[in-house]
Amino acid sequence: MTSTATSRTEARLLAGWGAATPSAARVIDLDRAGLPAAIKDLPTRGGIARGLGRSYGDPAQNAGGDVLRLQPANEQIVIDDAAGTVSAGGGVHLDDLLAILVPRGWFVPVTPGTRFVTIGGAIASDIHGKNHHREGSFGQHVTRMLLMLADTTIVELRPDEAPGNDHELFWATVGGMGLTGVIVEATFRLIPIETSRMAVETHRIGHLDEIMSRMVESDADFRYSVAWIDLLASGRHLGRGVLTNGEHATRDDLDASDVSDALAYDGRQLVAVPPVMPAPGVINRLSVAAFNELWYRKARRGRHTGIESIPAYFHPLDLVGSWNRVYGRSGFLQYQFVVPFGAEDTLRTVIERISAARLPIFLTVLKRFGPGNRGPLSFPMGGWTLAIDVATDRAGLAPLLRSLDELVLAAGGRHYLAKDFHMTPADVRRGYPCLEEWQAVRRRVDPAGSWASDLSRRLRLT
Repeated sequence: MTSTATSRTEARLLAGWGAATPSAARVIDLDRAGLPAAIKDLPTRGGIARGLGRSYGDPAQNAGGDVLRLQPANEQIVIDDAAGTVSAGGGVHLDDLLAILVPRGWFVPVTPGTRFVTIGGAIASDIHGKNHHREGSFGQHVTRMLLMLADTTIVELRPDEAPGNDHELFWATVGGMGLTGVIVEATFRLIPIETSRMAVETHRIGHLDEIMSRMVESDADFRYSVAWIDLLASGRHLGRGVLTNGEHATRDDLDASDVSDALAYDGRQLVAVPPVMPAPGVINRLSVAAFNELWYRKARRGRHTGIESIPAYFHPLDLVGSWNRVYGRSGFLQYQFVVPFGAEDTLRTVIERISAARLPIFLTVLKRFGPGNRGPLSFPMGGWTLAIDVATDRAGLAPLLRSLDELVLAAGGRHYLAKDFHMTPADVRRGYPCLEEWQAVRRRVDPAGSWASDLSRRLRLT
């Protein structure tokens, strides 16, 4: 999209990936050249940038205001093979980027569980992946970004404290949920790869203590590590699951028949969930119990090694289009928190309470984080992070989550803003002790409060 024209719509309902808290806003599709005019025309309720809508809650919604969608353009992607970096527009998708990078022998430094994320969204949410214990979050690999402020000026930001560089604004933007401005371009480091495959080691493990012990051991040996936990298991099988460790496969790891197309990449979706689903969805205790048993038994006993594609290892749910529809019309939430190292007993108590509640949860991810970064609102810290998906209409869910919140916050942990529509303003202030530092930077660059979202109002961030 190269013209400066913008496409405006009447107010329409928007929701996050959880589809549980829709609100109406005016949606404006535009390119970089059309941004200044759109910003100058923001209404009283302000505006917020939106990528592909994969935040689970309400950070990319703006009831009664504007939502700006920066359109991607492949000509905005510039790879510097010598430096091992790429520069891309804020509206470029990881999906499109991987299709270009992987055949050239490069991989993004960090990817979450979906590749349908924009570069702007990756920075604003400071996304993390299976390699945080080794390489941190996305913002730690950004070497430069261009940010359009509320007065429509564009500032170039870098993470260092060199004279003339607004490093405070850089780090306020990393994890800042789009509330400092619109990220129009970013440059970030890449990972060199020999193949488009992953060498994967899988362990089926019978209880939580052993999973956690194995994950501690995996930190030093594997770039990528993640565990799936069966939250319907209890007693001596509490926290049973499957630990999956991975590395980028080398050419020597491949069969001879695969070496000739070692960097071949195919991210196509295989199937899609139909738009009309039964009102309660297909997620219930019976279906989840069957899935969990199958998924657990599918992993072989002991240690198993194999070769997988990049999409199969990093983005398995992306192979199913619109998979969020399986939760039905009421939608679902993803509840993700981190507790610091030393709070393992808190993590166990959380898992015990979820197991006792007998909630139908099939998507449960346990990871270990390395140290956090300088972003006041960046989520990761050194510790354990657990994420669960659960339908919002489950009886007793709200009081259960409130009890878990108290455990997490009392242990010095916090919740992920990009996944949230459950937290309270008090929760954020307990979990993010540098919030006031972030607010001071935000007021400096947006004194009129032009940037706003449902999340910022709900949590009184601004």
